[in-house]
Amino acid sequence: MARYTGPKTKIARKFGEAIYGEDKSFEKRNYPPGQHGNNRRRGKKSEYAIQLMEKQKAKYTYGILERQFRNMFKKATSAPGITGEVLLQLCESRLDNVVYRMGISPSRSGARQLVSHRHITVNGELVNIPSYQLKAGDVVGVREKSKSLTAIQDSLENSSTVYEWISWNSEKKEGTYVALPSRIQIPENINEQFIVELYSK
Repeated sequence: MARYTGPKTKIARKFGEAIYGEDKSFEKRNYPPGQHGNNRRRGKKSEYAIQLMEKQKAKYTYGILERQFRNMFKKATSAPGITGEVLLQLCESRLDNVVYRMGISPSRSGARQLVSHRHITVNGELVNIPSYQLKAGDVVGVREKSKSLTAIQDSLENSSTVYEWISWNSEKKEGTYVALPSRIQIPENINEQFIVELYSK
């Protein structure tokens, strides 16, 4: 199962924002990685460099590798609506992302692991594919045997963010993916137009 397993703070420093969530190391060293770090004087970035950076940021944020991301872009291109917005909606509809948004896990990588290890159900059925695409109305829950897991309980207790497109039932430990989020509801700081321009070349 392919995924990025390298140093996360280094990636966050590359983009100048904590894309993996709260990171004390990033806060201490909020400048680009590398030997010269803060002192690096780079010229103005080319249009291609800016577009590529935005695509890389989106891929690292959602934990998706190149081939899968390109396939999602093709799917977004053929779907009705604004391509960039549809692409982000496809990213948000992934099962691992929704598990993270529901607060079952404090990070997307943790959510991916919970799904892979068969702790998560969709409409009552076990699903262990992190990239599984949810549809509006799907019910995502924690498997009965896994409800007592300390990691899940701790994450839910510390989770306070509420998203309009997701409803959560804390007693049953399950939530409903109510609808596709609109672009304004997606909190990620990604300029999807740059990604569309890059792939359209």
